[in-house]
Amino acid sequence: MVVVNSTKPNVGSGPSLRRSLRFWDLVLYGIILIQPTAPMPSFGIIYAEARGHVVTAILFALIAMLFTAVSYGRMARVYPEGGSAFMYVGKELHPSLGYLTGWCMAMDYILNPLICTIWCSKAAGNFLPGIPYFLFAIFFATLFTLLNLNGVETSARINSALAAALGVVIVLFVGAAVRYLWHVHNTSSSFYLFPFYDRSTFSPHTVFRGTSIAVLTYIGFDGISTLTDEARDPGRTIPRAIVLTCLITGILAAVEVYLGQLVWPHHRPFADLDTAFVQISGIAGGVWLFVIVNASLLIANVGSGMASQLGAARLLLAMGQDDAIPKSFFGAVHPKNHIPRNNVLLIGAICLIGSLTFSYQLGTELLNYGALFAFMGVNFSSAMLGWRSSKAHQWPWIVLSLVGFIVCFFLWINLGTLARIVGTVWACTGIILYLVRRKRTTHIEPANG
Repeated sequence: MVVVNSTKPNVGSGPSLRRSLRFWDLVLYGIILIQPTAPMPSFGIIYAEARGHVVTAILFALIAMLFTAVSYGRMARVYPEGGSAFMYVGKELHPSLGYLTGWCMAMDYILNPLICTIWCSKAAGNFLPGIPYFLFAIFFATLFTLLNLNGVETSARINSALAAALGVVIVLFVGAAVRYLWHVHNTSSSFYLFPFYDRSTFSPHTVFRGTSIAVLTYIGFDGISTLTDEARDPGRTIPRAIVLTCLITGILAAVEVYLGQLVWPHHRPFADLDTAFVQISGIAGGVWLFVIVNASLLIANVGSGMASQLGAARLLLAMGQDDAIPKSFFGAVHPKNHIPRNNVLLIGAICLIGSLTFSYQLGTELLNYGALFAFMGVNFSSAMLGWRSSKAHQWPWIVLSLVGFIVCFFLWINLGTLARIVGTVWACTGIILYLVRRKRTTHIEPANG
């Protein structure tokens, strides 16, 4: 079984982590992890797939994530030693299922810098439209790789400052959008309901397709569960912080996309779906807001791309050191700067090739493939936890967990066909690696005995 935290110090053999994080510290951490502008980069794709019902898709995704957040909270309470989806699934269901969950999460980690490379290249093209996209893709994939090879990391202070700056951007956009709408004439009451329901374009299938993509808005809330070793009263604060973070994210996202849809002319196509929200900002506030939103999201995605590439490299390092994948390559650490150099270079190459062959939408859906798979595992693990306790008061929690599993499964099967095929190939590859490793271990053990 793969354990991302395999390099974490043993609490019993050395200094332990200090429990200093309070409830609101955890909530703030979760919001920073998700980013308050989370729905802006994927707005155009959701708009196209849901036929304009972005707000509805965001709110439906919030419902699914709230069920899952409750399950994460329950599992964090039972396993307070710092956890994640693959640990919960591995301990509550089976180590092999935990491995598979970890393998699908590895795909998420690798895809995150890839979609950041794509979006940064598109956003940079808004400033310098004369430069071909592929040159920007090469530039950003190389930039992320070189910075990580040299041990440049974004600190918690920088991330907090960036989150605060993005909060200011949201305030500026909301103010500009309200001002713009205030001067719009001849609008009926139905105009303000179009973002929720447009009779001419509404279709349950398309809305659920959009919802399966809108899940990306909430990706990262589960990171709060990894702070159980540092939280005060984790059994109480962690579950509440996870749920509240999802709720705050959903409300912020709904407000942003609702105003965005009102500003954008009804049924008018976007010049570029990947940077659709930037175009909306230009209508709401003019050139100055276009520049601010485009630059802010560009900087945010550069930071996210760097951090996620290094995070993916470290995850592969942990998998290599656990001998889940070839240790000689993935388990190696550069002796000078203590960076998993091989993994950083490999992910950089994947980002470069992927940004030239993948669309932002395919990368997003593949990322959600792994995330929804992990969420299903956590929900089912939570249900099994309640079932094994054989206590009557656990039945409401079992039902909530099963509903969360069903909702996530429903969104999972509503992902695009290509994303499901590629994601399943990745999962099957992980299963083959697991079986080969298990067979090799089985052959080695008798010889040592």
